[in-house]
Amino acid sequence: MLTGKHVVLGVTGGIAAYKACEVVSRLRKLHAEVDVIMTENATKLVQPLTFETLSYRPVCVDTFSRTESWDVKHISLAQKADVMVVAPATANIMAKMAHGIADDMLSTTLLATKAPVLIAPAMNTGMWTAPATQQNLQILRDRGVKTVGPGSGFLACGDSGDGRMSEPVDIVEAICAILCPKRDLEGLKVLVTAGPTVERIDPVRYLTNDSSGKMGYALAQAAQERGADVTLLTGPVHIPVPQGVKAVPVTSTMSLYNAMMEHCEQQDIIVQAAAPADYRVDNPADQKIKKQDGEALVLTLVENPDIAKAVGERKRPGQILVGFAAETQNVLANAQKKLSKKNLDLIVANDVTAEGAGFGVDTNIVTLVTADGTTALPKMSKHDVADRIWDKALELRRG
Repeated sequence: MLTGKHVVLGVTGGIAAYKACEVVSRLRKLHAEVDVIMTENATKLVQPLTFETLSYRPVCVDTFSRTESWDVKHISLAQKADVMVVAPATANIMAKMAHGIADDMLSTTLLATKAPVLIAPAMNTGMWTAPATQQNLQILRDRGVKTVGPGSGFLACGDSGDGRMSEPVDIVEAICAILCPKRDLEGLKVLVTAGPTVERIDPVRYLTNDSSGKMGYALAQAAQERGADVTLLTGPVHIPVPQGVKAVPVTSTMSLYNAMMEHCEQQDIIVQAAAPADYRVDNPADQKIKKQDGEALVLTLVENPDIAKAVGERKRPGQILVGFAAETQNVLANAQKKLSKKNLDLIVANDVTAEGAGFGVDTNIVTLVTADGTTALPKMSKHDVADRIWDKALELRRG
């Protein structure tokens, strides 16, 4: 129940505006107080009276409308909101939010609020995938704005693809997650590894991989939000460490191995999302290697220790070990092989060549593999994937 919680819902001029009616209805059934702000374009798709009937409150459209009591509505609503939600969130409102434009009631309130903000994007596939929209989305995410969706499917314009607004039940679930966050990892110590490793060739060159660390950092943040005591072993990445997470920087695979051996035994759950190198250079040069007048440069590579296997060999009773299998072929077969070979309880398998999955993007498409079977997840944000992984790890821990 959301008794005593205040939701301010912004409805913009996307065709999915009709779905926002169900969002209000579901929130009211959970006893939330709901105020609706509509843009002028939204009123051409759904009448304000509909939202007033569902919310039991007047709808705000015009920043300068006169009311019986004196208050500055965009400020008063911004201040009393426990969460602000925009559904549908068009490309236009996302651009305004990203760049601080406040030219109507909704955008002004969004700029003024200190409350958490959740958006449910909805637009044509071309608009959603446009570089400008994706850049605006990244700006908003970097500021802490949360997203739900979009999904993929048949769109009102006749196209089929990404851009379909999430269903009302999913939007309300995301609102509840913000207002009543899970604390089911309280009392547990968890360790997450993230990012690439660096294997030196000489003082100015190295071997590495394409891991951005985004999946591991999403796992660390989600665990912290759910109450865990989180240790993050992180390779060199360009992501701020989530608040409340203890970060231990590592560089090479050997330094990751040593840090893991130091920390692994105290942990209740370990999730290894880093991408350590399988090989390192034998005897890296002390000085910069110069060109050899056309002669080939030969590097001798030696195998690094298998960190996941080493942790599996030290696994204590009740400890849950989660690994990742980033593959380019035979994804499930390779993942299932790793599951038993490395004494893991759960392995997260994904095809890093698939669009919307793998390195450097904010979404992922994974399959959760355990000894009892597999669960394929649709494309979703890495934070949502992280929550599903923690859900599964807790399920395995409880038996």
